[in-house]
Amino acid sequence: MKRKETREEELHEEIRNHLEMAAQERVERGAVADDAAYLARREFGNVELVKEVTRDIRGWRWLEDFAQDVLYGLRMLRRDIAFTAVLVLTLAIGLGANTTIFSWIRAVLLNPLPGAAEPERVVELESLAPSGEWVPTSYLDFHDFRDHIKLLESMSVAQPMALAVGDDVHVERVWGEVVSGNFFDVLHVQPELGRFFTGEERNDAQNAHPVVVLSHAYWHSRYGSSPQAIGATVRINRTPYTIIGVAPETFHGSMAGLSFDLWAPATMYGQLTATGTWMLRDRKARMFRVLARLAPGVNIEQARAEVLSLTAFMSKANADTSEGMSATLLPIWKSHYGIQSGLLAPLSILMGASGVVLLIVCANVANLLLARTADRRKEFSIRMALGAAPMRLVRQLSTEVLLIAAAGSLAGLVITAWLSGALWWLLPLRDAPKLLAASIDGGVLLFTAGLALAVAALAGLAPALHAARENVNDMLKEGGRSGSAGLRSNRLRALLVTSEMALAVVALIGAGLFLKSFYIAKGIHPGFDPNQVALAKFNFSAAGFDAQQADAFCRHLREQLERQPGVTAVSYADYVPLSLVAGSWEDLQVEGYVPGRSENMKIYRNLVAPGFFTLLKIPLLEGRDLTMQDDASHPKVMIVTREFMRRFVPSGSVLGRKVHGWGEWFTIVGVVDDVKINRLTEKAAPYFYAPVRQIYRPEMGLAFYVRTSGSVNEALAALRREAQAVDGTVPISDLTSMNDYVGVSLFAQKIASSLLSVLAGIAFLLASIGLYGVMAYSVAQRTNEIGIRMSLGAQRRDVLQLIAKQGLAFALAGTVVGAIGALILARLVTAFLVTVSPADPLIYAAAATFTMALALAATAIPARRATRVDPMVALRYE
Repeated sequence: MKRKETREEELHEEIRNHLEMAAQERVERGAVADDAAYLARREFGNVELVKEVTRDIRGWRWLEDFAQDVLYGLRMLRRDIAFTAVLVLTLAIGLGANTTIFSWIRAVLLNPLPGAAEPERVVELESLAPSGEWVPTSYLDFHDFRDHIKLLESMSVAQPMALAVGDDVHVERVWGEVVSGNFFDVLHVQPELGRFFTGEERNDAQNAHPVVVLSHAYWHSRYGSSPQAIGATVRINRTPYTIIGVAPETFHGSMAGLSFDLWAPATMYGQLTATGTWMLRDRKARMFRVLARLAPGVNIEQARAEVLSLTAFMSKANADTSEGMSATLLPIWKSHYGIQSGLLAPLSILMGASGVVLLIVCANVANLLLARTADRRKEFSIRMALGAAPMRLVRQLSTEVLLIAAAGSLAGLVITAWLSGALWWLLPLRDAPKLLAASIDGGVLLFTAGLALAVAALAGLAPALHAARENVNDMLKEGGRSGSAGLRSNRLRALLVTSEMALAVVALIGAGLFLKSFYIAKGIHPGFDPNQVALAKFNFSAAGFDAQQADAFCRHLREQLERQPGVTAVSYADYVPLSLVAGSWEDLQVEGYVPGRSENMKIYRNLVAPGFFTLLKIPLLEGRDLTMQDDASHPKVMIVTREFMRRFVPSGSVLGRKVHGWGEWFTIVGVVDDVKINRLTEKAAPYFYAPVRQIYRPEMGLAFYVRTSGSVNEALAALRREAQAVDGTVPISDLTSMNDYVGVSLFAQKIASSLLSVLAGIAFLLASIGLYGVMAYSVAQRTNEIGIRMSLGAQRRDVLQLIAKQGLAFALAGTVVGAIGALILARLVTAFLVTVSPADPLIYAAAATFTMALALAATAIPARRATRVDPMVALRYE
């Protein structure tokens, strides 16, 4: 039996070799696989073997044909290097722009927790104020959520914090997170080296577990990837911590797009902030974000319903601190804590704009390929006359387009790699955790490959099908001896260039709307004067200062700065208006005012030093300013805004009115004008100011303001120099002009308007090139016609008008269609426009004027070339 099987195998191999050689010879002479099958059936009579061998031969022929198409396509593309280079560069621009923005979106939104297992199961629990505004969560509220919600598998707190790492002489600022003991379990992360928090390190005993986990990058840069780092001691905020583990290289923390270097237990918060233990025991101390993992089989809607039910009970059980409060669950990319909140809208808009650019690229490439196809009509007609099937031509042209798309994709990836870190420069502040570079991973490569295939289909299908429909008779009828493109080709090219102009108009109008919105918002007066003001923030908790030490530092630094040349005023506060992150609020009770049912009495505030209003030129409307005597040893006072007075004290005198907050009664001693607090576009809201010397706590940090009559840069240098002289262990950050600082409140609009302008410029450049190409080709095609016209008496001016009218017709049609499309799409982004109508007539008129002017410029060169046609030369080749 074995001998028989061996013999059949030998016969099978012999037949296969024979048929492959015979088929190769016959295929090269034009025979098909069926002929080889007939030969096999006649010589060997094994029907099943014949079927198998026939499949092999046909597969071999397909690979051979594909290889022939690739080689032939490479020869054709190499024949005209300039043409190929233009196509590849055009595709690289479109694919590079889309891939770059997609890589940013992937890093910030689509992959917010790199290194975590099943990140889609991780959600963020956000507490909601009675007004519906998001606020952080207190540690006690986190306890209640953790202990009573059953549809969440596990839950952890996390809070970013700038830490001072080093000895008493030299410290460096390192960004870390304070987290609960089960933080890494919630994210399903395993240590690279050592261990994570275990045993008693997970309990709630405060300031009892000075241990820390390092990031892989920090371990590599500071300890040379040495295993001896485990067990070593590192000083953080002047306290020794023991290194117990190293996180994996792929894990960077819990905030989308950002990278952290240290993780310490949240129960060490009191030591890290020099506040003792009260903040984790005060339900009003809301400073944490909460991460949770959904239980198996539970979706976010089910868990959200349980959270809402529990918060309804908590708001009643803890009415003194949580009345009207609620909470919700959100995917990480939708949460409000982190850069994804500010980048979601502009990146989404930019992705749409880059899609418009890509469509223009497709139309441009299709136009170029149509022109190339027209030049090859004789070649295609001859091949079809010799028996080539139309689909054979389609396959050949499709292969060439795929080769171009592949080259364009590679060039686009080079652009993406070059711009991968550019998102960092679009963010408003440099003094923040490191931004993760947008890496070119499998997801980005898959996106690029899919985009390249889509571009190849969109840009190459029309020219390929157009070539397949052509025949010798049509060529002779329409093209004559010149072999130029026919009427259908001209119509298709006209449609494509009109589409390009329309898409470019859409991009231009979108950029115009966002630019106008940005400059209007930028021109809104914030209610204070940020000009000629230097700004710096100080982290006293990182230096281990208590309230008295922080007060002594501030008074000493203020005295030193006031002696500097050109300095006219110095003050400090715990919040800078128009910061990216909202400030703190306090639950108030105003004497004589009865709140409505569920009315939000959690009012935002600022703790300020004397001279704050004078320095920022905020008008004092009534009463007095704060003085150095408003300290802890004197009665508590506050200053309120005009809107505060209007809402809570509509009649009678506001001065002397009592307000309860922080567990004490304050007396209103002054009223100042309203200012913009969180956003330039916000409406006036009640706000109040309290003396920083009466209720300041070191964990808040302080911002120093220095107004100067001279150079702001010199004032910044003086700020740094004098702060180092007073105490060099106090970390300083955000050293900048106040103008630059408050400008970050518009960073989302700035990103959208600036990058949209760049994309609109690229779109118009490509559309102009496309229009120029069509008009140049049209002039070349109509050379004979122009020669006849000029021989019959047409003047050069007539020829110029003829060509210009054709180009302007394309532009006019594109402008009309583009304006209609822009009007429809602009309504989708109305919420992002500041006092700008999506149908702003000036923007549309400017876009139309610019389009027509650019079209006229793109048509000018071909038109001038047409006027120089020599009738005798043109007629000679007719």
